[in-house]
Amino acid sequence: MHQMRWIELFSDYECENRYHPGKANVVADALSRKKRVKPKRVRAMAMTILFGVKRMTLAAQSEAFKEENVSAERLHGLDQHMERKEDESLYFMDHL
Repeated sequence: MHQMRWIELFSDYECENRYHPGKANVVADALSRKKRVKPKRVRAMAMTILFGVKRMTLAAQSEAFKEENVSAERLHGLDQHMERKEDESLYFMDHL
């Protein structure tokens, strides 16, 4: 029902798309010429960042869970949901 009203409304107009080269279409020209970053390069940067973050997280976890830094009162039973995986990272409910 709504589509019919739109069709009737647009049928009253005669539209034509025109391309205007040069200054009239500066944004469209710039966007169409933009160079894309190669996916391999982006993927390598992401892996480097993630590796560093994981290493820093592991170091912070190791320091925080030393016996002198952990009190059972502050954990309130949350330590039962924590487990250390094969990469020595501490996971809480399967999250790093």
